Amino acid sequence: MKILVPAKRVPDPNSTIKVKPDGSGIVTDGLKWVINPFDEIALEEALRIKEKLSGSEVVLVGIGAKTFSEQLRTGLAMGADRAILVLTEEPLDSLAVARILQKLVTDEKADLVLMGKQAIDADSNQAGQMLADMLGWPQATFASKVELAADQKSLQATREVDGGLEVLSMPLPAVVTADLRLNEPRYASLPGIMKARKKELKEIPLGDLGVDTAPRLKVLKMEAPPKRQGGRKVETVEALVQALHSEAKVI
Repeated sequence: MKILVPAKRVPDPNSTIKVKPDGSGIVTDGLKWVINPFDEIALEEALRIKEKLSGSEVVLVGIGAKTFSEQLRTGLAMGADRAILVLTEEPLDSLAVARILQKLVTDEKADLVLMGKQAIDADSNQAGQMLADMLGWPQATFASKVELAADQKSLQATREVDGGLEVLSMPLPAVVTADLRLNEPRYASLPGIMKARKKELKEIPLGDLGVDTAPRLKVLKMEAPPKRQGGRKVETVEALVQALHSEAKVI
């Protein structure tokens, strides 16, 4: 089985994010970058499947500048077999990303795509759904549990919905997007880091794919959220109700 895992390079969630004065983006000087946490969870699930099924291959895919190779090497150190980096300096929207992934999935003849449900920077939650539609494959989003059938021809995915848990059954090939509770990603071991240096990391210029990546979405401006005002104490329940009514306007 060949499992393709798309991974996005995002700012470290523990970093302090600052918006540029002109609102054109975020300040990247000195910013630490990591694999999108949801994509890291998807990679961990792919590795667990690989460990159960001998002969399986996990292919990590990144889209971005050459510097993204550092994060892809981390994924290789975790256990991915090889990586593909589509080189581009262009900002890409979800539709463009889905089209690039469609091309790679087709070329690689993947049996399963495992990816994060969303990226923590843009929070669009669109690429996985778009990819499944373009491929004509069944999909399971927000998966908190994935189980392959013994014949490796189908899978069951459990997803959390407002009313509880929903279990979906679908044939392969399929697209599955990972939720936070799917698993706990492993750390890259020292032997894994050493092996990662010798693993293949193929770079493909975006133009070589022949994919339409013209943007359909344009970010006009970014603004930092307003600073939260400090709370205050009230002496009685009546004062609290009055504040909620007149100031917060929630009742």
